[in-house]
Amino acid sequence: MNFTRWSARLPGTQRRAAARTEQTASPDRRGDGSVPAARAEQPTDESPSVPAVDELRVREVLDRVPSLVALVHGADHRIAYVNDAYTTAFGVRPLGERAREALPELDALGLFPLLDQVQRSGKPRTVKSRKAPDGRSYSFTCTPVAQGDGKGGSDGRGVLVFATDVTDHAEAAERLRASERRQRETAVTLQRSLLPQELEQPDDLRIAATYHPGGTEAAVGGDWYDVITLGGGRTALVIGDVMGRGVRAAAVMGQLRTAVRAYARLDLPPHEVLQLLDGLAAEIDANQIATCAYAIHDPNEGKLIYSSAGHLPILVRDENGTVLRADEPTGPPLGTGGWMHASGSVPLAPGSTAVLYTDGLVERRDADLDEGIAALERALAGATGTPQVVCDRLVRSAGVTPDHDDDVAVLVLQHPARTGADGELFRNAALELLGGVEAAPRARAFASGVLTSWRFPADLHDLGVLATSELVANSLQHGTPPMRLRLRRTDRRLIIEVTDGDDHLPRRRRAEPGDESGRGIAIVATIASNWGCRRTPGGGKAVWCEFALPRPQTT
Repeated sequence: MNFTRWSARLPGTQRRAAARTEQTASPDRRGDGSVPAARAEQPTDESPSVPAVDELRVREVLDRVPSLVALVHGADHRIAYVNDAYTTAFGVRPLGERAREALPELDALGLFPLLDQVQRSGKPRTVKSRKAPDGRSYSFTCTPVAQGDGKGGSDGRGVLVFATDVTDHAEAAERLRASERRQRETAVTLQRSLLPQELEQPDDLRIAATYHPGGTEAAVGGDWYDVITLGGGRTALVIGDVMGRGVRAAAVMGQLRTAVRAYARLDLPPHEVLQLLDGLAAEIDANQIATCAYAIHDPNEGKLIYSSAGHLPILVRDENGTVLRADEPTGPPLGTGGWMHASGSVPLAPGSTAVLYTDGLVERRDADLDEGIAALERALAGATGTPQVVCDRLVRSAGVTPDHDDDVAVLVLQHPARTGADGELFRNAALELLGGVEAAPRARAFASGVLTSWRFPADLHDLGVLATSELVANSLQHGTPPMRLRLRRTDRRLIIEVTDGDDHLPRRRRAEPGDESGRGIAIVATIASNWGCRRTPGGGKAVWCEFALPRPQTT
């Protein structure tokens, strides 16, 4: 193989040779006013002779470079040359043989389609960091070259394969990827451990939730959800999203979720819970903000009372398929401070389905956020079935895949429309307490009649009447009108609640032997499964207790 003929056709050599010829042929025109060349650029006897690039022998250069070099020519890529570095790496290769048989390492690397492409297009191509059979990683650059005048057809064209050893870089990159995978696995584990391991299932609602971490290229975020039974038949529902990603966002999420559960036990209105959470978020990290929606369902009111701190609107689908967007009122995210949050409400009648979600479900880089919410509304309008089925359908309709670029949390709740035998297990009865002290015997008689009609066993009947008597007596002594007694049964418990117009909350205390009062709440707390009190939105308070019903025996 005449290497001089090949080197003369390497890209760029003809242009450099022509430029040098033009410079040599140009006379020194000092007489026409041109500026002479700088003195340092004038050849002198003392100046050493520096050979031009084109005067270097290409083979000597390629033999000495530490990179791997091979030259193949023709349609079947016959070997024209391999340098010393290539021979050291893969052994001696016979010249003139077909590269597919003589250079099996290139076949193992999948480079032959690339050689064909370079030969056809006449354009160089590069592939980065491919692991060779010797266990090392190389980056390959394939450059077209032409033999002679290039008129010999495909046999007159060749490809120069230049491989650089990038093993150290590849191993460093792999270590970095492994470190990122471990960090992501840690964040995912932390995230999942901080989410509810099993959702609480209230008597009156059916609830399902799902969480999808972002794909492998995205760090885990701080999405979370929760369901908190408040007692007295009421349920709190929470959805939130901590801005940022990684372990830090997951840790902040865990602190906020724990705080929400603690504040929820105070049975405060939603906007007051977010107000407390806002101050805590600023204390946890002044640079970290989060969005959150907190809602309370009371089966006696048939609606969701909610407050939102910069979060996406709750969607509610009624039994006819009409979807309502609860987007007002909405305050700024948690951690910003200086804002008074407000509560709103949205109907949640029997047969309705509500959806709380994070932005990963509806936000896309190439679409407006409102378009994503509108698409979710359309998907919800046609989604039927159990909460878990609805949850899965909404996630699929949004195109969430394992490679999704953001975390997704979805919480679906349904208020079933109960009829027939199931409806008999959910009953309500109420009595307005009028007339002063004589209201107490009327309340006892009312409770006795209701519990008898609901076919409660005698022991539970007597406990219910006693609890009613104590709660009503406490309200008559310490409360103000209007007063109301409400009895409610579900398939799991009996709930007794008394409301009045005074907002002073009772507390359990130890009554001394000489005290004439102070024993009512203590008696209720002793005989009931649970009890509590809260302030009502219009002023006043509600004091309640509940008794667990015996589970039906199964055979």
